Amino acid sequence: MESGDLRIFQAVAREGSITKAAQMLNYVQSNVTNRIQYLEAQLKTPLFRRSNRGMTLTPAGENLLGYADKILILIDEAVKSTQYSDHPSGPLRIGSIETTAVIHLTPLLAEYQSQYPDVNVSLITGVTHALLQKVLDYELDGAFVYGPIDHPDIEHVAAFKEELVLISEPGKSNMDELLSKPMLFFDVGCTHREKAESFLRGTGLATYQIMEFGTLAVILDGVSTGLGVSMLPRSSIAKAEEQGIIASHRLPEEYRDLQVWFVHRHDSIYSSALTRLIQYLKLSINS
Repeated sequence: MESGDLRIFQAVAREGSITKAAQMLNYVQSNVTNRIQYLEAQLKTPLFRRSNRGMTLTPAGENLLGYADKILILIDEAVKSTQYSDHPSGPLRIGSIETTAVIHLTPLLAEYQSQYPDVNVSLITGVTHALLQKVLDYELDGAFVYGPIDHPDIEHVAAFKEELVLISEPGKSNMDELLSKPMLFFDVGCTHREKAESFLRGTGLATYQIMEFGTLAVILDGVSTGLGVSMLPRSSIAKAEEQGIIASHRLPEEYRDLQVWFVHRHDSIYSSALTRLIQYLKLSINS
């Protein structure tokens, strides 16, 4: 059994599809199919149930996935342990909440990349809970998320401070009128959405309508046209407010503060690329 076969098996198990796994791995679909069939023949047992809706694990497949996850984590850690040097290189997998990625990370990562050009930085966006789970599962080296995070396996660097504000279409200022409109939020799992909902409950609203959107741009567009209101970090809406597209309104003090943390596993063997990023963040914060 080769590690490459386990990695293909893991991808198919996670994606539930040969096609999606092949796309994720950048492999030819027939190669993925052949390796799965070879692995099942080698183990003399089916690992997947096939149907028109995709592929699901058999009990034998579920057992193998548990071992495959552990084995591949150890292999990746072994590779990382060889990568520490005074000249960082190799992959650095970072995640970020979208608002931080849009406002803060482009200049930060550009400066980091100019100092360490041999590091291959990749960035994905998502909500705090999902990104944290990817860090815990070793799928990401670290992530910029809303804090605080209380988890025994997580360490953090305080990266940015934000102010949560209510935003509406221009020319509207009556708070009761604004709060009667639908609330435009990111999907469930966004930390500042949780703080926003706490504020709404604190105002005494028994019910309120929520509309979910996938991107910051769509939320801003919906607010600007009067579809609803939202609560977002001030830095993420500053440009739209300067352009007169939306208006912002301060919240009571106990609901304003947002902290963005860079989180990583404390038991990871750091590559030099990750170590340098953490050092760079600490220097940026103290300067």
